[in-house]
Amino acid sequence: MARITVLGGTGYAGSAVVAEAARRGHEVTSVSRHEPEQPVDGVQYVVGSALDPDVLSDVVAGRDVVVEAVSPRGDMVGQEEVLVDRLIELAASTETRLGVIGGASSLLVEEGGPRVFDVGEPPPPEVRPEIETGLAVLETLRGTTEDVDWFYVSPPLDFGAWVPAPDTGSYRLSEDVLLKDDEGSSTISAADLARAILDEVEHPRFRRRRFHAAH
Repeated sequence: MARITVLGGTGYAGSAVVAEAARRGHEVTSVSRHEPEQPVDGVQYVVGSALDPDVLSDVVAGRDVVVEAVSPRGDMVGQEEVLVDRLIELAASTETRLGVIGGASSLLVEEGGPRVFDVGEPPPPEVRPEIETGLAVLETLRGTTEDVDWFYVSPPLDFGAWVPAPDTGSYRLSEDVLLKDDEGSSTISAADLARAILDEVEHPRFRRRRFHAAH
């Protein structure tokens, strides 16, 4: 059993990670500014801001894994970078592993090819800050010293509560190349992404690396 904290634990991806971790018997703490709509039995819910230094240090201390699933939207635009910097400081030279659920724009369109971010039409202005945060956070993690144990998860191109993606109980993995199905779609359900994350928590394969999960 691992002691797992999920920051943004009531959001779309975060709540799925909380539920899957609890289902597997881990000791789970969810941190969010909002009460959960459907609390999971056995989960400790902390209502507060992950940007509060006291809250953050309390929910990180002594944990085996901290999963950062905060969406850099609304009033969190430009704040995730600050949060990840603080998490790196707290996790350095400890046994705590840091996992970050990021974006897909840093994935390669093919082996050795350009990034998704570098091809196609420029992103709309309203989503560009979120994309740039995902790119920046991955580079920040890659630049950390060896005493920081981390993994970064890139979901598919189309991922969110608005995307119809069935819960299949399975997933495919890639390290840097975008995965698509036979129809050219790149999707995954929150539950299947959570399975990929918990499998990585329980059986680490991507230490200090990014991985990508999709159907």
